[in-house]
Amino acid sequence: MYARIESGSVMGVEGIPIEIEVDISSGLPGMIIVGLPETSVRESKERVHSAIKNQGFSLPQKKYRINLAPADIRKEGSLFDLPIALGILCALGHCDYTTFYRKIMVVGELSLEGNLRKVKGVLPITIMARESGYEGIIVPFDNRFEAGAIEGINVYPVKTLKEALQLLNGEIELEPFSEGTRSTRRVDYGVDMQDVRGQEGAKRALEIAVAGGHNVLMVGPPGSGKTMLARRVPTIMPPMSLEESLETTRIYSVAGLVNGNIITTRPFRSPHHSISDVGLIGGGSRFSPGEVSLAHNGVLFLDEMPEFSRRALEVLRQPLEDGFVVISRAGYKVTIPARFMLIGAMNPCPCGYFGYEHQKCKCTINQIKNYQSRISGPLLDRIDIHIDVPSIPYEELQKRPPGETSDQIRERVIRARQIQERRFRGRPINSNAHMGENEVREFCQLDEDGHALLASAMERFGFSSRAVRRILKVSRTIADLDGSDRIKVHHLAEAINYRIVDKLSLTNIMFV
Repeated sequence: MYARIESGSVMGVEGIPIEIEVDISSGLPGMIIVGLPETSVRESKERVHSAIKNQGFSLPQKKYRINLAPADIRKEGSLFDLPIALGILCALGHCDYTTFYRKIMVVGELSLEGNLRKVKGVLPITIMARESGYEGIIVPFDNRFEAGAIEGINVYPVKTLKEALQLLNGEIELEPFSEGTRSTRRVDYGVDMQDVRGQEGAKRALEIAVAGGHNVLMVGPPGSGKTMLARRVPTIMPPMSLEESLETTRIYSVAGLVNGNIITTRPFRSPHHSISDVGLIGGGSRFSPGEVSLAHNGVLFLDEMPEFSRRALEVLRQPLEDGFVVISRAGYKVTIPARFMLIGAMNPCPCGYFGYEHQKCKCTINQIKNYQSRISGPLLDRIDIHIDVPSIPYEELQKRPPGETSDQIRERVIRARQIQERRFRGRPINSNAHMGENEVREFCQLDEDGHALLASAMERFGFSSRAVRRILKVSRTIADLDGSDRIKVHHLAEAINYRIVDKLSLTNIMFV
């Protein structure tokens, strides 16, 4: 007695097809699972055995052999429970697998009672099933919104093993589930840039950063509003496109963090400074996306940036440059999207009050040097905008009227992004920050006054060639916000002003 069921698994954030073969024969009673199963897969035989019996079916005392193919790919997770159980029931004659083989894919975890439980990775598996030409996919009921976001494939959410069998036998009819995720409903982040009184300079810098996709480092004393500003950055970012929503949801699906519908708000991730490099970049013995991938299409905020380990900070260099991470481990090698906006925040010194006129700094020069040097030069070079966020006295804050709303700022950001979209049409680029050498030469040309200003700034502040390219990209974004086809001198001057950490080094502050 033999049966085959089509299922799927996830490698990185990509779905891969898995075929489950079941052979039942005479011999010493028992169940064997082969095909590189991990512990969670090997344990499925206990769940499957109880689920089948508790759903009203009998299991003859036979030898049950289950093969998960291809055999050279490691299988992990509990999503094979349902297809294994259906394979056994088909092999016992309760269903004819040939009627749905190569047409319907099946995933799901079983309880001992036979009910279906939610599993990770349903979205990438559903995408893979559609691209592979399957007509439909059976998923646990709690995964219905996630799978139903994909058009072009029938999604059948079921609650029990018996319901899945009845569906395949044609004993019941289920309408394919469709979530209708294309709605353009307003996204509410719960916060607004108008909440921040003062800090108009920092708001302007963040608007430029979002408009061009640039990374930002904010430097200021404790309580100056750095975290408050950072948490409101997603509110001024353009609404997520359907493609961005699916990309982000696919990563969250693998991590098991999807609750209900697909993700339509820009992610905001703020890991603690004690996080390891693996927690930040992803990986582990069993792959899990890191914070850089969970921030894909959103914001990664590193508060107290110098307190992060040097190793954790240095692993950011690849995703900042490439927009993805490549993770190689003994059992796998995966490439994960990680295109995010980095916002770092730091104090000017360990006590936080260096250069602050209202409170005296208690740190020595060596302590300040050591603190500031925890962020390496190569990492600083990859951060386009460096800004000062001064503390504002309470009396002055009370006098200031509310500033612009996030909606008002977002409108300007969207207009600038539309200019960039037209500029880079046909190229694998979607914002100024991602321009390569050729694009910088083509779209960031300066006049004579601009060249003279940039040469003077390079000589005075010792900007690296990478820092100069970043300045030109930021200048291009400022010009876009201004609606200008050309980069003018005042655009360039403002961009140079945003290299504050390069300009105001400790030596310059103390002795110039």
